[in-house]
Amino acid sequence: MKVSESELGELRYIKGVGPKRALLFQKIGIRSVRDLLYLFPRRYEDRSHFAPLNNLPLNEPITCRGEVMDVKFKPIRGMPLVEVLVGDDSGTLRAVWFNQPYLKRLFLCGQQVILYGKVEFYKKDLQMSSPEFEIVESPEAESIHTGRITPIYPLTEGLFQRSLRTILREAVEHHLDSAITDALPPELRTGLDLMTLDRALREMHLPSSFEELEKARRRIVFDEFFSFELQIFLKVKAIRTQYQAPAFKISPELILEFKRSLPFELTKSQEKAILDLVKDMGQTVPMNRLLQGDVGSGKTVVAAFAFLAAYRSGLQSAFLIPTEILAEQHYRTLLKFLEPVGIRPELLTKSTGADKRARLIAELKAGKVPVVVGTHALLQEDVQFKALGLLVVDEQHKFGVHQRNQLLQKTPRPHQLVMTATPIPRTLALTVYADLDISVMRELPRGRQPIKTYWITRKKQPDIFAHMSLRIQKGEQAYIVFPLIEETEKKDLLAAKKEFERLRKTVFKEFRMGLVHGKLERSEREAIMRAFSRNEIDILVATSVIEVGVDQPNATMMIIENAERFGLAQLHQLRGRIGRGKLGSDCFLFGEPSTDEGKMRLRLLTKLNDGFLIADEDLKLRGQGDLWGTRQSGEPLFRVAHPIADEAILLQARQEAQKWVGGISGSLPQKIPVWIQKYLEQMPKTD
Repeated sequence: MKVSESELGELRYIKGVGPKRALLFQKIGIRSVRDLLYLFPRRYEDRSHFAPLNNLPLNEPITCRGEVMDVKFKPIRGMPLVEVLVGDDSGTLRAVWFNQPYLKRLFLCGQQVILYGKVEFYKKDLQMSSPEFEIVESPEAESIHTGRITPIYPLTEGLFQRSLRTILREAVEHHLDSAITDALPPELRTGLDLMTLDRALREMHLPSSFEELEKARRRIVFDEFFSFELQIFLKVKAIRTQYQAPAFKISPELILEFKRSLPFELTKSQEKAILDLVKDMGQTVPMNRLLQGDVGSGKTVVAAFAFLAAYRSGLQSAFLIPTEILAEQHYRTLLKFLEPVGIRPELLTKSTGADKRARLIAELKAGKVPVVVGTHALLQEDVQFKALGLLVVDEQHKFGVHQRNQLLQKTPRPHQLVMTATPIPRTLALTVYADLDISVMRELPRGRQPIKTYWITRKKQPDIFAHMSLRIQKGEQAYIVFPLIEETEKKDLLAAKKEFERLRKTVFKEFRMGLVHGKLERSEREAIMRAFSRNEIDILVATSVIEVGVDQPNATMMIIENAERFGLAQLHQLRGRIGRGKLGSDCFLFGEPSTDEGKMRLRLLTKLNDGFLIADEDLKLRGQGDLWGTRQSGEPLFRVAHPIADEAILLQARQEAQKWVGGISGSLPQKIPVWIQKYLEQMPKTD
């Protein structure tokens, strides 16, 4: 297909690009010189120090320089060879390239050449195979590929390191000034001790030293965070100025009434979260708050107070939950909390019978249902509310953006509370949930006992099974969790199906057992989970589908087979299925990890019960790997910045953005400065 000149754009006029390479750049989203300048190296190699040829370490990357003394071409069939002898005052080195016959025309005796690669012995001579090289045209000429701190770029089909470095140098030297405008005000830049943008981009591609490179990176990281936070706060400002929510009438007496109705005392975290909601819901600015609590921290109690506040203000509430069994569980829990204060919640799911559903829909529309708990069934077009004042969403990443927003498109706009049991570090929360105010709950409800966790070898399995049998005979329940459903070629892994049959017929033949996994039909899976919650199953054999599952206070034991196959945060979520009652609970990790990281992961779980500390350690162990697991895009949010490693810069950028355009809460500034729009227009777009 022929591409027009206008589609090829300005990029093709950079020396070394042309129409063909311009198309390759377009495939990776680079359509302008500015886009190209923001194609940053993924790492750097220090090739600035030359080693004498008689003192070259073996089998490690090294940079050396010498004179071309001899050039040979050996037309070996199928693998032509170019061999160049390079020498300096101390000795010689042989450099060889395979299957690149054109190189024989590049090298001439007497030339100075810089080589970078690994040295090895070959027939008693020192040899460097397929090194990167640069021919020194004059003593004053600045090198690109060797003899300096060298950028290593991410590659794509048809684009190679040497050509990318050459093109980026050309862009920096001859196009940077015309392509880039630094829209950050000089006084702000100076106050934050930031490098100018043109200098920062030059250093990112042609670093003069590692010190200057670090300063350049700091400017780019600040820009990424600052533009991100500005966009978030501008979006929030638009919602806050465009929409109004109903202000709830919440008196101190209502809080006391709710607390007196509970059969237990609230934790300090729960009380603080309730006060956060009181402040938010008492305003006409729509609440948009995240309630982030560890497994079993009692988030539903906080939501129950919000439902009470809405009801006493003459408004309805909806509780949106990703699965049917969780919806049923939350419904039963809310009955205990809300019936004593005169509220009868209703449940609406796909399984709700036709007659009951018709009645519910009519009563919701008439305003006769104060609180409805439901799944995606709440999002059907015929579900209408008379006066929806509050939306609570559990684990919002299980819903699409459009789905979540469906219930918010009302006038007036409902307040929104999002709940998650996935503890993530604060700085990561500021990016993943950047448009939400955040309340954090770390305490467990009073009376809960910490789960005792043990890492043991499978040799101890008979003893653990005997211990489990004794506790089940007393009426308690247990989980046995496997990483796989069926056997695979990995013989070291136990499979849920096979082990379920074995245990059912041998070790636990006197007990009632159930098997649940992701390949079961949803209705069958939920029927088994309901049976477990009704104490009709003593031992539930499962895969990680129970990670977010039933709240069963009677479940006090868990065995996790091949525990090294799970991530640290996932192990903590699985473990959170027990320890939800007054009885002490035990979790046994059967695992034989082969790596130090795997051993550290299991060791940490035996020492830590705090999900937030575990999340921190998990990120340290895994690096940025699955950092964006809570996002629904596979693309990284930032090109250079890392929310954990660059925490100080993130907080600084967030503070500055809040100062210039207003934050999530608080008063709104009168007018957005003109330079903000220009600044955002110059920044590369991110998700």
